[in-house]
Amino acid sequence: KENEKKDSSLKAQPGIEDETKIQALIEAYRQRGHLVAKLDPLGRPHFTGSAKLDASQFGLQKVDAKKKFQVAKTLGSQPATVKEITEQLQATYCQSIGVEFMHISDEKARTWLEERMESCKNQSQFSTDERKQFLQDTAEATLFEDFLQKSFTGQKRFSLEGAESFIPAMKQIVRRVSLQGAKEVVIGMAHRGRLNVLVNVMQKPLEDVFSEFFGTEFSSDFEGSGDVKYHMGFSMGVDVNGQDVHMSLGFNPSHLEAIDPVVEGMTKAKQKDRYQDNPKSVIPVLIHGDAAVIGQGVVAETLNFSEIEGYCTGGTLHVVINNQVGFTTLPQESRTTLYCTDFAKATQSPILHVNGDDVEAVIHAINLATDFRQEFHRDVFVDIYSYRKYGHNEGDEPRFTQPEMYALIGKKKNTLGVYKERLLGLSALNQNDIVKIEEDIQSRFEKALSSAKEKPKNFHIEAFKKDWGNLKPAGEKEMLEAFSAPLSEKDFDDMVQTLHHIPQELQLLPKFQRMIEGRLKKIQETQNVDWAVAEQLAFASLLKQNYSVRLSGQDCQRGTFSHRHYRFNDSKGNGSHVPLKTFESESSQIEVYNSPLSEYGVLGFDFGYASSSPNTLTIWEAQFGDFANGAQIMIDQFIASSEAKWRRMNGIVMLLPHGYEGQGPEHSSARLERFLQLAGQDNIQVCYPTTPAQFYHLLRRQVLRPFRKPLIIMSPKSPLRMPEVISSKDEICNGQFENILVSGAASDKAERVIFCSGKVYWDLQKEIVEQKKEDSISLVRVEQLYPLDLKAIQDLKK
Repeated sequence: KENEKKDSSLKAQPGIEDETKIQALIEAYRQRGHLVAKLDPLGRPHFTGSAKLDASQFGLQKVDAKKKFQVAKTLGSQPATVKEITEQLQATYCQSIGVEFMHISDEKARTWLEERMESCKNQSQFSTDERKQFLQDTAEATLFEDFLQKSFTGQKRFSLEGAESFIPAMKQIVRRVSLQGAKEVVIGMAHRGRLNVLVNVMQKPLEDVFSEFFGTEFSSDFEGSGDVKYHMGFSMGVDVNGQDVHMSLGFNPSHLEAIDPVVEGMTKAKQKDRYQDNPKSVIPVLIHGDAAVIGQGVVAETLNFSEIEGYCTGGTLHVVINNQVGFTTLPQESRTTLYCTDFAKATQSPILHVNGDDVEAVIHAINLATDFRQEFHRDVFVDIYSYRKYGHNEGDEPRFTQPEMYALIGKKKNTLGVYKERLLGLSALNQNDIVKIEEDIQSRFEKALSSAKEKPKNFHIEAFKKDWGNLKPAGEKEMLEAFSAPLSEKDFDDMVQTLHHIPQELQLLPKFQRMIEGRLKKIQETQNVDWAVAEQLAFASLLKQNYSVRLSGQDCQRGTFSHRHYRFNDSKGNGSHVPLKTFESESSQIEVYNSPLSEYGVLGFDFGYASSSPNTLTIWEAQFGDFANGAQIMIDQFIASSEAKWRRMNGIVMLLPHGYEGQGPEHSSARLERFLQLAGQDNIQVCYPTTPAQFYHLLRRQVLRPFRKPLIIMSPKSPLRMPEVISSKDEICNGQFENILVSGAASDKAERVIFCSGKVYWDLQKEIVEQKKEDSISLVRVEQLYPLDLKAIQDLKK
């Protein structure tokens, strides 16, 4: 009844009802204006239904055409007529930029976008100098592709032609964030346009790129198989607006979006290690293809990181090169949604769709997206509608599969031509200015090509600089060498005491408190530790030596098998205590995160983190070892092969709970055989430690040795609590990791010698004891399966 009275009161006041209707019209444009925006450079509508934006649909057809309404003030203008309001809405939401932002629940963010867009009709008034720069950027992108096509006809390069405005967009991102204090930009992208980015954004020397087209060899210092040029990454410091900005382009295999979580991990590590976790200092930029961004699940896994502690990077700039075709597949065949970016709504990210032929609209959208990221530290998408001039690569014939689309493409002027025409029409530049820009660019390309022909440069990969300067590549010899890092008995005693200390103000569950107190008492009485304590001693000792520790995985704070208990939680909800935090220093910290329910994305993130933070022990723990199946692409394409392909060391550790424990085929096997099949050319380490001390030394040597290799550990299940699976104080303090362990009868007296690994040893040992055959059987535990220590095995004969 109260609402009815209010409605009646409003209707009684002249004009109020019309003001309300106009407000509904405004909201409709904000909500649905993007549906009728002019997005496709080929002139086709992207939405064929009705957007229901006519004023008549809001009951405004009979309103006095000259009457001005106060509601126009919500658009940042003076009172205006219905026609004027509609024209402003059309200009803001239905031209070269279509914006989806009304799904954002954060009112502050939504209002910020409204004000930024509506106050200028979603257009920027650029100066002549700015327009000259945008023309220069567009010309460099276009003429580079033309030059490659003529100079290296038939060679694959995954051309950017049809999406040339992407290059001025990328250069504008770097210029914009440099003014906002960014020190580094980390980029991830697939093949299309990659060479153009390397040359025109990353400033890779032209002579190097042209030499690669001539098929030059890798430089003499490179040991590995290498990779094709459009998979290669690059890093370089560039001068932007007088500011030094370091740019990194991640290496990427043919799995188009696999680089996404890797870039996020790299960014997070850089933010933490170098810039006190300041998200404005390092900016992640992910470039997607339209079919890939919605077709590959790792994108959704990566998007899910955007607001999660331990994985968020303060917002990612996503740029979609929207070909409107995926290889040969049209949008209606590759997705259910209207837009390829619809998944971004799940993370409340604004999405700016923009016509790639309108260079200035692209730049405006980039400025808006960049400013939003820096203001709200949230992900944001710029979807550049474009087309692909050639097929998937330059050898394809796209007219076989998209004849109508390519009939339109064959007739159209390229983006550079469209922009030149616009600038001439505005009298912003004259024809001589344009000719001079193009001639200078062409001359630069010709000189670089001549130089590359006369003296081709070897394919060189920059590696092992900055944080990696003290590390060196390693082969089998270094990987098999004994490594010792003793721990004093006093440090052992102090750490054990601290790890089991329960603050007085903390009220633990009685059962949990008894367990902690009982474990401490047992260690003090026996001077032995179990698996969980050995792990915590490894972490604590590394922290004391100024190495950080990052452990992430599903439920890893407690541990899948309730063994780790990284955090002591108050039973009444009054906070918690993390004993390992006690050991942190100014340059070391420990972070243990319960990860999202993801393997592919999280392992990729942690791989990226390890690739940028060599002084952090970075561990990904599978809940059960077979869950690594979901991350196989990361294992194959990055972990097992990045050093051979890209000369990138990485110290990622994979903890894979392994062993048949009577639970059937599920959760039983970490597929040890797969990792041994992947092993070759000293690329990884595969270990199956059987004692807490072995595990302790294995973790420590991972960061204390002067090189980095991925480490695959088959970790235990039932042995976590087997009373016999313990190690002495002396084994912890004065031992080292042994590639093989021998127990039982001496080799010269043994009737049988049995080789085994992991839990099998404990099963065999139990049976041997029961049958009283300790003096006749020798058990050889292979603790490191790759690289295999053949010399140690051969020495058993002596």
